[in-house]
Amino acid sequence: MTGTPTAMPMGMNAPLGPKPGAGRLQSIDALRGFVMVLMLLDHLRETWFLHVPVADPIDATTALPAMYWARLAVSLCAPIFVALTGISAYLFSTKHTLAETRMYLIKRGLVLMALEVLFLSELYWGIAAPTFWLQVIWCIGVCMIVLALLIGLPRRLLLAGGLLIVCGHNLLDGIRLEPGHPLFAPWAMLHQRDVIELPFGFVAKTTYPVLPWIGVIVLGFAIGPWFSPGVAAPARRRRLIWLGTAMLLAFFLVRLWNGYGDTPWFVVEGDPMRTVMSFLALTKYPPSLLFLLLTLGVGALLLAAFELLREGRISAALAVFGGAPMFFYLLHLSVLRLLYHGALALWGPNQGSVFGVENYGWVLAWYVALIIPLYIPTAWFSRFKAARRDIAWLKYL
Repeated sequence: MTGTPTAMPMGMNAPLGPKPGAGRLQSIDALRGFVMVLMLLDHLRETWFLHVPVADPIDATTALPAMYWARLAVSLCAPIFVALTGISAYLFSTKHTLAETRMYLIKRGLVLMALEVLFLSELYWGIAAPTFWLQVIWCIGVCMIVLALLIGLPRRLLLAGGLLIVCGHNLLDGIRLEPGHPLFAPWAMLHQRDVIELPFGFVAKTTYPVLPWIGVIVLGFAIGPWFSPGVAAPARRRRLIWLGTAMLLAFFLVRLWNGYGDTPWFVVEGDPMRTVMSFLALTKYPPSLLFLLLTLGVGALLLAAFELLREGRISAALAVFGGAPMFFYLLHLSVLRLLYHGALALWGPNQGSVFGVENYGWVLAWYVALIIPLYIPTAWFSRFKAARRDIAWLKYL
């Protein structure tokens, strides 16, 4: 999801009720798996097509259309992951005490933050100075810790707070702090995508400022009761369809107004497709109100669809990816790094300072070729994880 690794699996908590792929929870795992499969496409672009930069938001006047539309589809990943993390945290809380849930969220959050800094960042040192990429895994970890502090509050207050953050955080866009300001580092982590200089020549890049994502995880937790056993599946689907439709309608109305929630869109004379591309070019770092309305609105409709398809073969296959999200995330990024550095060692940099393919079609070909090879170990681990719940550390993968 980005100019370096991004998108990440969420809802990665201890097994709740039925195993992944069983009952109503298969719809959650299937949606999570679906966006993970999409995520692979963006990370392949960052592996083989890094020499073609992607602005945020994407420049509709110059972007390669195929890459633009693929990137737009991949934009679903992070918002849906974070929202599902909130839902999964609620489901976890129904099986555990408040103290147990808080402790789990804090421990899990710290593990994710450590993985981002101590393992995932190092995967990319071959193409950058020693950098700590504070990306989606770091962001989810921070969000889980913040959620742990908030879950004792009344649900209505959580809902109101989440909406206030998601809808109002763009009012803070004009606040820019410079290095040297005493609040620069915390503000860069909260809402200002920037670079923080660290001792010994290290830097930290705040790719995923966490404030709006905190709003998303809180809203996911707030709608968690919709997935309780006492809620009938048809009623839940109606709520999800209503929610998704309302969010998409709000997106179009606010976007047409063109006065709040993201950078203005524009008409590209003589090119209707690029005009549409401008309309849908949205800011992800940090995610704007309009970015979240579009992606989460589509996410709600997809979840309603997976509720209907939860017994189908496609849904079951996708649920395998969604049932072992952290394993798949670490696996595929490691495989991509090995492939990249192997190609770089064999053929050297052929696109400036990096190795890359000439045509975006090769990215799509790699995408098709890798899905099954990555599926096989993920399916094995998903079954192993479900069968060995006595191994405590497995719940973190």
